[in-house]
Amino acid sequence: MGYKSLHAAVLDLERHGQLMRVQEPLDPYLEIPAIQRRLYQIGAPAVLFENPKGTQFPVLANLYGNLERTRWLFRKNLPMVEWLMKVGGDPLEVFHTLKKWPRIPGFLWSALPKRVFSGPVFAHETQISKLPLIHSWPEDGGAFITLPQVLSMDVNRPSIMSSNLGMYRIQMNGNDFELDKECGMHYQIHRGIGIHHHAAIQKGENLKVSIFVGGPPSHSIAAIMPMPEGLPELAFAGMIGRRGFRYAMHQGWVVSTEADFCILGEIAPDLKPEGPFGDHFGYYSLKHDFPYIKIHKILHRKNAIWPFTVVGRPPQEDTSFGDFIHEITGAMVPASVPGVKEINAVDAAGVHSLLLAIGSERYVPYELRRPMEILTQANALLGFNQVSLAKYLFITAQEDNPQLKTRNIVEYFSHVLERVNFQRDLHFQTQTTIDTLDYSGDGLNRGSKLVVAVAGPAIRSLGKSRDEFKDIPLDDGFSNPQMIMPGMLAIQGPPWESSASAAAELQQLAEILAHWEQRDKWPWITICDDSDFCAQSVDNWLWASFIKSNPAADVWGVKASTYQKHWGCEGPLLVDARTKSHHAPPLLEDPKIAAKVDEMFASKGIFGHLSE
Repeated sequence: MGYKSLHAAVLDLERHGQLMRVQEPLDPYLEIPAIQRRLYQIGAPAVLFENPKGTQFPVLANLYGNLERTRWLFRKNLPMVEWLMKVGGDPLEVFHTLKKWPRIPGFLWSALPKRVFSGPVFAHETQISKLPLIHSWPEDGGAFITLPQVLSMDVNRPSIMSSNLGMYRIQMNGNDFELDKECGMHYQIHRGIGIHHHAAIQKGENLKVSIFVGGPPSHSIAAIMPMPEGLPELAFAGMIGRRGFRYAMHQGWVVSTEADFCILGEIAPDLKPEGPFGDHFGYYSLKHDFPYIKIHKILHRKNAIWPFTVVGRPPQEDTSFGDFIHEITGAMVPASVPGVKEINAVDAAGVHSLLLAIGSERYVPYELRRPMEILTQANALLGFNQVSLAKYLFITAQEDNPQLKTRNIVEYFSHVLERVNFQRDLHFQTQTTIDTLDYSGDGLNRGSKLVVAVAGPAIRSLGKSRDEFKDIPLDDGFSNPQMIMPGMLAIQGPPWESSASAAAELQQLAEILAHWEQRDKWPWITICDDSDFCAQSVDNWLWASFIKSNPAADVWGVKASTYQKHWGCEGPLLVDARTKSHHAPPLLEDPKIAAKVDEMFASKGIFGHLSE
């Protein structure tokens, strides 16, 4: 059996030397979150803060602080779970695999949610103001629950097997929320709770929601999993945790009886401002009107533990989530989208900003190959689960290089740039939806997408040294060209002032580069605020290029033209990734808090031994 509680997981980690207890009274306001970020950076164990200021409840940090520990928490069951995710797209595989794992039917039955009539979470009640108020970044609008499990059901068919369990951030205080009576709830587009909320509005009812915090680690993992259609998150929690999800019904709400905390409430009929919040793009998501919850009651178990995480510019602890999800669901995409071999939602680029894929190009094998089938696969990916939020989607054909992997960023982009035909291979979607947290577009949830599909033999050799771009001609205000990788440069541009001035600047630069003899060797140029920063690491370039650009507005090219409404260029492609006036501000630590944390991790500090 798996863990029955978060407390059991903590004790197991401690027995195996993967947990540290801290007795000192530390502050949930900025201080503990800053410590968490440092813990993740140095690969530290999980840490239980036993006496955080302002609350009676201990706080657990860095539970999923690396992929190895995340795997370890679910070590007994991963092979079977990975297989189950695969057969989600290929039911015939079940019959072939039953010979190998004859206990699968019994396992699936035992993993189903189980209704009970009591449980540890009913032991006590509390209020928001008595909980650990984790305030992660200086400009956050208040304290947030960062590892919530939010459960809702369709008012038209309120079945536990058709419920939705998602991780949507919860603002505990601040703004206009009435303390202890209301809390904010931010859910993004393409989330299951949105469908349930819509159904409740259509029926003229308030949607009841339950927010669970803590409980067996399998419950948190289930809340972030992109599940195949028809497989509820609660069933996945039972499978990955080797223990069925225990729940009770309480005055119309679903209660996770093994959770540490359970907040019961209803989504109010109006909206209130939520945010700002320091998010995984490395920027604040700003204050916007979102739904909020009228709190009915808050339950908690005896000796409850409050787990939390902090998000920010990748990598952070949620990187472990992403890597773990990728491992489990790696076989699901090829089984669900015919022809697709693998995908990588690139963490360093904010996940949804950049998707790399490898597909198959088999439509016309007797002709010189060009992108055909992989375009069909790209469209399928943009309609598949949360992959549909991808802003930039690159897709290649496996037949051109069977050893190519999407997680080898330099090799992948070199493969693309050797083959891309910018007059043919760029496919824009304009006036469409993008990630709610992405501020590169012209409004909340509004922006564009670009598919770059390449297939066939290499058509150019890429530049690989400074000697091959030292003679690049640049317009006034553009300077300091730096190589990112073969075929790719970053150029520092003048500060962005307006869309009109940017258009004039990029068009003038394109005209100058049209006469550069070496331009075919450098098919991609990122225009950025700081080319030295971009050149320091591939992760810096990924973060600067894809988070801060909106394809339809910011992609330019040398010798551009339009044919039958299809935009293309001879190249190089120019991507304007400068900071714009409508972008959100970046996340910066409070200097005093940072200095204090430095002392804690110095040789004589609380965490000094972890840094040795």
